[in-house]
Amino acid sequence: MAPVVRFLILWLSRLALGCFGLALVGAGILAYVIYYYGKDLPDLQSLASYEPPTVTRVHAGDGRLLAEYARERRIYVPADAMPAYVKEAFVAAEDQNFYSNYGIDLTGMVRASITNVERLMSGRRPQGASTITQQVAKNFLLSNELSISRKIKEAILALRMERVYSKDHILELYLNEIYLGNRSYGVAAAALNYFDKSLDELTVAEAAFLGGLPQAPSRYDPTRNPDAALNRRTYVIGRMLEDGYITKAQAEEAAKEPLNLRPRRSREGARADFFTEEVRRQLVGIYGEAGFYEGGLSVRTTVQPKVQRMADHALRDGLFTLDTRANGWRGPVGHLDLGSTPDWAAAVDSFDAGFELMDWQAAVVLDTKGDAATIGLEDGSKSSLSFADMRWARPRDDNGHLGASPRSVRDVLKVGDLIVVEHEGEGANAHWSLRQRPLIEGALVALDPNTGQVLALTGGFSFRQSWFNRATQAWRQPGSSFKPFVYLAGLESGMTPSTIILDAPVSVYQGPGLPLWQPENFERSFYGPATLRLGLEKSRNLMTVRLAQQIGMEKVRDVAHRFGVDHKLGLNLAAALGSNEVTPLSMAAAYGMIVNGGHKIEPYLIERIQDRHGRTIMKRDHRTCEQCLAASWDNGLPPDVPDDRPQVEDPRIAYQMVSLLQGVIERGTGRAANALGRPLGGKTGTTNDSKDGWFVGFSPDLVAAVYVGYDQPRSLGSRAQGATVALPIWMDFMGNALKDVPPAPFRTPPGLQFVNVDATTGRLPGDNTQNIIREAFLPGTDPGHHSQPIVGNFTTTTGDGGPDVNQGSGDADGTDGGDGGVGSGGNGGAASDPHAPSIGGLY
Repeated sequence: MAPVVRFLILWLSRLALGCFGLALVGAGILAYVIYYYGKDLPDLQSLASYEPPTVTRVHAGDGRLLAEYARERRIYVPADAMPAYVKEAFVAAEDQNFYSNYGIDLTGMVRASITNVERLMSGRRPQGASTITQQVAKNFLLSNELSISRKIKEAILALRMERVYSKDHILELYLNEIYLGNRSYGVAAAALNYFDKSLDELTVAEAAFLGGLPQAPSRYDPTRNPDAALNRRTYVIGRMLEDGYITKAQAEEAAKEPLNLRPRRSREGARADFFTEEVRRQLVGIYGEAGFYEGGLSVRTTVQPKVQRMADHALRDGLFTLDTRANGWRGPVGHLDLGSTPDWAAAVDSFDAGFELMDWQAAVVLDTKGDAATIGLEDGSKSSLSFADMRWARPRDDNGHLGASPRSVRDVLKVGDLIVVEHEGEGANAHWSLRQRPLIEGALVALDPNTGQVLALTGGFSFRQSWFNRATQAWRQPGSSFKPFVYLAGLESGMTPSTIILDAPVSVYQGPGLPLWQPENFERSFYGPATLRLGLEKSRNLMTVRLAQQIGMEKVRDVAHRFGVDHKLGLNLAAALGSNEVTPLSMAAAYGMIVNGGHKIEPYLIERIQDRHGRTIMKRDHRTCEQCLAASWDNGLPPDVPDDRPQVEDPRIAYQMVSLLQGVIERGTGRAANALGRPLGGKTGTTNDSKDGWFVGFSPDLVAAVYVGYDQPRSLGSRAQGATVALPIWMDFMGNALKDVPPAPFRTPPGLQFVNVDATTGRLPGDNTQNIIREAFLPGTDPGHHSQPIVGNFTTTTGDGGPDVNQGSGDADGTDGGDGGVGSGGNGGAASDPHAPSIGGLY
């Protein structure tokens, strides 16, 4: 062998040996790097059951959307439900070798390294060279830290992921997680927010636009950088053509398509702000912040949008009307200098009154000549606001005193004033009326008394100005609207609607050193001996106190507890007049248990909850009904669903109370509601110094509670009563809610005897009887011709060992009880004494 050949062989051998050695060293170094950086990497198992934060949606009872809640507005879509060209647009733009690489792209990494050297030398931020798999690793398992160690970990994880998961699964994770600008997380949310389309409605051009966004969503924002966005889309279309995902004809058509953005429209939804916020509060309490805002729940609630609109309208109109009487005109909501505002229509259109206008709208006063003001509306039109429609606007001074009624338009308005108006009437009767946001607040709750479903809930005039929900969070004294539970206790103790109770002055001993408690009727008159029915219908305080004293406050508290209205209910006699605390929701539920025959109900707002996969994880009704599962209905009888509601009251006694409360409307403090012309029952309530006004009432299948008062309690007016402040709102609501419902009588349970009695004496009718009423009695309790004992016709002791106190007596003076009586502390009373707290009255 020639020396040269031997030398070459020797040299090549040594070179091979050296290369092998270097390879071993390199492999060792690589193995160490993989070991060092891979030993503490996150487990990939979390990616197998990927559940990204998704939107929780709350729906009304009819299925319409009420609200969406999310930290990231994401819509999760499985990969097999995505059109191929949508997925291909992202692959072409972000990782053209995605389907052939093993999670890392060595060629791309070398190319990026060379490019980044140049970028670093010029002081620019380096670029990444991450495959889609690497981006998934970073987004799900690592941080956004820009470092060599993070890139190494990213590559290791990508290699591991490729061995465990399919390409489709990795792409699904990527397309549902990535941020694409415009508050869009995931490609489905981006399709909606940019184009108002679902994924299968996107064009190739639209898919290419979305596919170009991951690199830099803000740089390619089409509203701020339309040219850059268009150029990026063109690049992606070219990549899709080059990679064979689309034809040349498709590419040319896509390139010509204009970039038309269509912001997501608000779908036909419903509005129930206070109701929806209460649902949110309950769900956060159950599932926590993360479970609610990220859980992708689908929540079906009980609210009926049509009924809710009626409730909102009735409360807003009623509070405004009350406020005009109590607080007058507080001036315009703003002012425009018309001389320096040539486009007043645009100024009006953009003006923010600070609260929800709903049926109202903003306007500017353009002229005040004559007996009407010329106003400009937000659409640029002009109209007339007559003086008659602002005559209520008495000025209110800094001390809260109302001035004289205005005598002209200029006493109320001046040119340039920004005001709020409402369009009323139709045709020839159409006109604009002046409006203002009231200071008086209130709440209205309507529910189904048979199930407890809350059909409408309005917690105040403006949710935007105050999230405080007066329907569920405002604990207020109920006044005389609590009296039915005192009278229920009397009926349970053996009394009847015809039982005679003394209506006369009463003084109650409260203990050594304390003044006598001397409650009064509102008009300070007395009926003498009168029926229990009359005591409730006319809301007689003194009769109620005597009844409570006869049966004992322990019995009253027991009834109140069963009906859920015993919060802070004491055992002093003053509590019989409504000194406890309730919410409108609890009162609506309590009255619901009266009209439904004494069945226990729990008011509820949430009917059913499904998780992100459509599985029902909560439902309200757990009863079994085999007949309800039938595939079709043969026009036979409806399914017999078991009634598992607990009984909290004898249905016969519950019906007696329904009859008594029906009398409140027919003859008593709520008689204005007779105008509705259907069987109804209910009770007024007013607290001490007229600080709160109530009306709670029902039809056979609907119960509504209305509360009116200031958030910082003060008088609604010296003669304000539940009948004048709350009842009109209740009537407005019930009149509309029952408009298309045929009148129906209240359901009568078996086991009652109906007897005609003298309405005045409670006895069987005689020759001189002038007024007969048909009364319901439990068997054996109907009255005879003999006299009955009179409740309260005796001296009283407190049970504390105090001296007896004469109750006095009195004769009926024929005075109508009007809208009830005020149960104040009497002569100095005991308003500040813990034995007899400040109460109200309780009419």
